[in-house]
Amino acid sequence: MTVPAYWVAHVSVSDPEGYAAYRAAAAGPIAAGGGRILALGGAQEVVAGAIRPHTVIVAFPSLAAAHACYFGEGYQATLARRDAAAQVDLAIVTGLPG
Repeated sequence: MTVPAYWVAHVSVSDPEGYAAYRAAAAGPIAAGGGRILALGGAQEVVAGAIRPHTVIVAFPSLAAAHACYFGEGYQATLARRDAAAQVDLAIVTGLPG
């Protein structure tokens, strides 16, 4: 049985135009890696603790796929844009069997 995995990112955007350019550049490698964006920085209510203003969640079919996409050449080529436009805390999280 394959277990899904997720990228869970908490983001503070400092350059909205630059971050939009990163998102456009990252969309192809994420899709090619089997990723499906579930949440993209929409409204959120923090009910405990403190997190960055935006949360992004990307689903992958497996931990191996999530890892391969993040560390793959295509996505890695987008990181300079991301890091110039935002502060990001990102974890790759294993999901539950479906």
